[in-house]
Amino acid sequence: MNIILFDNNRSEFFPLSFTRPISLFRVGIFTIKEKWEKYFDSVSVYTDDYLSNKYPSIVKDDNIWINAQLIPNDSIITEINNLRIGESLKRDSKILAFRSKDFKSNNLNEISSNAQFSFLNSITDIFTINGAEIKNDFLFISSDKTTDWQGQNDSELLTNSNIKIGQYPIYVEKGAKINHSIFNTTSGPIYIGKDAEVMEGSIIRGPFAMCNNSVLKMGAKIYESTTIGPYSKVGGEVNNSIFFGYSSKAHDGFLGNSIIGEWCNLGADTNNSNLKNNYENVKIWNYSINSFKDTQLQFCGLIMGDHSKCGINTMFNTGTVVGVGSNIFGSGFPRNFIPSFSWGGSSGFTIHNLNKFFITAEKVLSRRHEVLSDNERQILSQVYNMTKSYRNEK
Repeated sequence: MNIILFDNNRSEFFPLSFTRPISLFRVGIFTIKEKWEKYFDSVSVYTDDYLSNKYPSIVKDDNIWINAQLIPNDSIITEINNLRIGESLKRDSKILAFRSKDFKSNNLNEISSNAQFSFLNSITDIFTINGAEIKNDFLFISSDKTTDWQGQNDSELLTNSNIKIGQYPIYVEKGAKINHSIFNTTSGPIYIGKDAEVMEGSIIRGPFAMCNNSVLKMGAKIYESTTIGPYSKVGGEVNNSIFFGYSSKAHDGFLGNSIIGEWCNLGADTNNSNLKNNYENVKIWNYSINSFKDTQLQFCGLIMGDHSKCGINTMFNTGTVVGVGSNIFGSGFPRNFIPSFSWGGSSGFTIHNLNKFFITAEKVLSRRHEVLSDNERQILSQVYNMTKSYRNEK
């Protein structure tokens, strides 16, 4: 089967989808694309033109096109495998998948899905289903490396200095370093990736996922349903939040019910509110309607696009959305919608010059031995142009 994950309603997931296809969102341990690769050998993406050089499609004579918002499981995989050429799979008004040579969903024989599955309807679904997805992804982890600290420990993976509470398993990849920390698996499993480090004094409640080469700083307090993507550094208090990867919150401060993109940095003692004082539902900026929209959630924190930064002691109000390439600093609460490539804080914003932004981005990537590619420059330049109106820029 040749699988192509297509983007649909991308603006619903801005600013996170400004710089990547929806299938590159990390939900649980893996990205959505990585989840589909557990079931199929050939998986590519179909997205907007400005992203296609970095994320090309592999199109053959016979393809199954799958909505990238759909999270795979055995139930939906069975229905997709049974699709014949010219058939589409739908649930209510949503196209889940169709089998065709070209990206054309019209004039197809529609079949209603009876499967049970998760589907990203909105950007906040990323953190609301994250705990369940950690549990689902954990099933793909080989059980023969699971350790429960009940028997003989593998000294290469962990030491006897750690404490485990609860019945769910812990999976530790080779090269990981864990010392003098507490792991509570009462509510879900814990995954520690290759060459990751959990520094002493950390306290973690599962379900929790920590991907390769990431660092949990000393005395970190991590609550359930949290994912730390690869090459990230995290400290302080974190609850039900996702770091896509290559981002840092290395110091004290609270982050809850939040999503942090790649190449972001939260300065020391950055805090976000995830609950309104009147306990009403949180509204966040929605690019589809160019207005604030009710999330139907009582808990919702910070959503930050790629390459955005904030200075020390930054305070984010409930339901703040920060675009791509912004720099926030200063005292007081900045507004709860910060457009891409903004520079400033509660006293006001100016435009973050694109060339100066590229200079900073090059320095940031070099710290991880990465290079800002021509494709990345083109994507970020396109995002800059796409978001001019939000900065009142002509």
